[in-house]
Amino acid sequence: MAHRNTLDISRTLLMVVDFQEAFRSVVNDFSTVASRINLAVRCFPMLAVPTIVTEQYPKGLGRTAEEILLSLEPEPVIVEKTRFSAGREPAVLDALNGKDQIVLCGLETHICVNQTAHDLLEQGLQVHLLTDCVASRFDRDKQAGLSKMFASGVVPSSVEMALFEMMRDAKHPRFKEIQALVK
Repeated sequence: MAHRNTLDISRTLLMVVDFQEAFRSVVNDFSTVASRINLAVRCFPMLAVPTIVTEQYPKGLGRTAEEILLSLEPEPVIVEKTRFSAGREPAVLDALNGKDQIVLCGLETHICVNQTAHDLLEQGLQVHLLTDCVASRFDRDKQAGLSKMFASGVVPSSVEMALFEMMRDAKHPRFKEIQALVK
């Protein structure tokens, strides 16, 4: 039996929060974080882990960053919202389909990601935060968001940590394929 804070493929869902084009010019590490999220949205489905993407007011902030959109499975679940938190959006909650371990990433760490994490925790869900897949315009805000989420019970993780946790064994049928993408 795995530890309760270890991801289990059958219970896990990936949520990409508001990683949108408008942030490209104002978030210093946008390209690096986009690359890490791209890896997640390519590899999680290889493990049969579903993905939900949210977009905060896309009319004003644009769509999800192109490099992520291009890597999503056909007909992805994309939820448009105006609330900062995706954790109370009916369409998001419906798309959870009974999954209780939510792997979270996106923008901005201290606003939409933070509020989403807290609302998911409030509903009794376990939240794992991909720390290499979040950013804010200012590092002090990112650090404040991370501190608050971790103090509230969010489990810190990274793309590579989450993938290997879910596979559990080098004998996993997708191990070599995922390992090649991670390298």
